[in-house]
Amino acid sequence: MPLEPCPVSAPDLACDLLVIGSGAGGLATAVTAAHLGLEVIVAEKAPVLGGTTAWSGGWLWIPRNPLAREAGIDEPLETPRAYLREELGEGYEPVRVEMFLAQGPAMVDFFRRHTALDFVDGNRVADFHGHQPHAATGGRSVCAAPFDGRRLGRAIRLLRPPLDLHSLWGMGIAAGADLGHFLKALRSPASLAHVGRRLARHCLDLAIHRRGMQLVNGNALVAALLKSALERGVTLQPSSPARRLIEREGRVAGALLDTPSGERRVWARRGVVLAAGGFPHDTRRHAALLPHVAAGTPHRSAAPLANSGDGLRLAEAVGARLRAFDFSNAAWAPVSLVPRRDGSIGRFPHLIDRAKPGLIAVTRDGRRFVNEAGSYHDFMRGLFAAVPRGEPVEAWLICDHRFQRRYGLGMSRPAPLPLVTWQRNGYLRSAATPQGLAEACGIDSVGLVETLDIYNRYAEQGEDPAFGRGEIPYQQGMGDAEHTPNPCVAPIARGPFHAVKVVPGSLGTFAGLATDEHGRVLGEDDDVIPGLYAAGNDMASVMAGRYPSGGITLGPAMTFGYVTAHHAAGLALAAAETSFSSSPVGEPSVG
Repeated sequence: MPLEPCPVSAPDLACDLLVIGSGAGGLATAVTAAHLGLEVIVAEKAPVLGGTTAWSGGWLWIPRNPLAREAGIDEPLETPRAYLREELGEGYEPVRVEMFLAQGPAMVDFFRRHTALDFVDGNRVADFHGHQPHAATGGRSVCAAPFDGRRLGRAIRLLRPPLDLHSLWGMGIAAGADLGHFLKALRSPASLAHVGRRLARHCLDLAIHRRGMQLVNGNALVAALLKSALERGVTLQPSSPARRLIEREGRVAGALLDTPSGERRVWARRGVVLAAGGFPHDTRRHAALLPHVAAGTPHRSAAPLANSGDGLRLAEAVGARLRAFDFSNAAWAPVSLVPRRDGSIGRFPHLIDRAKPGLIAVTRDGRRFVNEAGSYHDFMRGLFAAVPRGEPVEAWLICDHRFQRRYGLGMSRPAPLPLVTWQRNGYLRSAATPQGLAEACGIDSVGLVETLDIYNRYAEQGEDPAFGRGEIPYQQGMGDAEHTPNPCVAPIARGPFHAVKVVPGSLGTFAGLATDEHGRVLGEDDDVIPGLYAAGNDMASVMAGRYPSGGITLGPAMTFGYVTAHHAAGLALAAAETSFSSSPVGEPSVG
């Protein structure tokens, strides 16, 4: 169908596809669409691009991805399909799940072949729930490969820096071997040399570029997508929040942006893609969709503050339907509140330290409530269940001095970095005895002493009969492989003892706009809203509020971005191995 002209007048802008938001979902859509020949504008509310993705680990859950198959891991399609059936239960949507499973590998192949983005394999990264019969011990994950920020030239200023709380002086540290070297720097000459090289290069980058250029994790993912977008002529509009969608002749035909040069209408012939990061900082929606907020406990998301639900509000104003989930509406993670020198409070997500040997978590009664080595999402669900309604939802991570000096605890880094700053500002509570630590934290001392006695009795043999720490591959991989017999279990016995308080937080949100398998937004009657798409966390999660593995946010975000771009361009997706017949592509939106 030929494109109809849009009523463009100065200072209006016009394009084929307008993408609102610049995380992985938005940029994947933009890069794919531009590669397919569309003229694309990306509008970003913040002055920098990357959203939550730029602060993430950069992992994507993509079963049967090309890197796994090249390594000889070639599982049948039915195996990950069965795992999702087991995990998602009644939330399993055959249409969208099949599209994700079919097109995920094609998406990875596309970006490897045609863009600046490359991946490293996760062939030893296990699914979260190894007790499920179809869980995998590896081969379903990929991560963005490291990226040299110098390749972006002056455009590096548009890239959101790594989260300062998870970086070392602004230097990103990649999970796996890189992080392992930092943790072993005082015990291994080879690791010390690795860390020395990394720090020397980082200091040089700071002197020359005023930021780190050895980009890893989600920062590398966004940088590579940004490079690819620039190479394809995508127009980038930072500091330009969308105020409302524009409708014309029964379809969404553009949006009104509040740009640094004033309000501008952007007409989009093929449609508008909402990829504004969900609602992690929308307090009104928190109260409606997060039970602990309704009960009086604040929510502390680790996502950027700009992610405040704009995309959902824009869509609802033109009749879109919000889809929420009974299981959970956010990607839960325990966070500790970090006092900053300027008086603000940072949110540190505890993703790694909980699985290391020699740590437990307790509530105010001093009792354990969950397998601390499990996923961050499962940890928080266990905490929600353990705290009576109406009481503050909080817990304490407890360890001894050996653990803290070896692995660190939240923002209190391992040796040789000092602890005194964190002890003085109250972030890290320390005491010579468990009883003293309990008093410092407001924990029941009798309960904590009994809990430690029981835990230590079995930990000497590497056992945890109460919760089973270290019994499945995911937990073992997150622990310390050098610690035997159990990489996740060690006694907590050598004072002084340390604790950090954690409260409810999230890495993003699951509830979002109802869409079909092509990313088209649906109205209250489930009819397609012509010209309107959603991607990333603005799209209701295909995982239906569950968290079966790491990377289940970015994997679907990029996959459906790839799918949406093809639909907007009016081009068929590449044939993929699947037993499901998707609905036809249909006609593209026109302005």
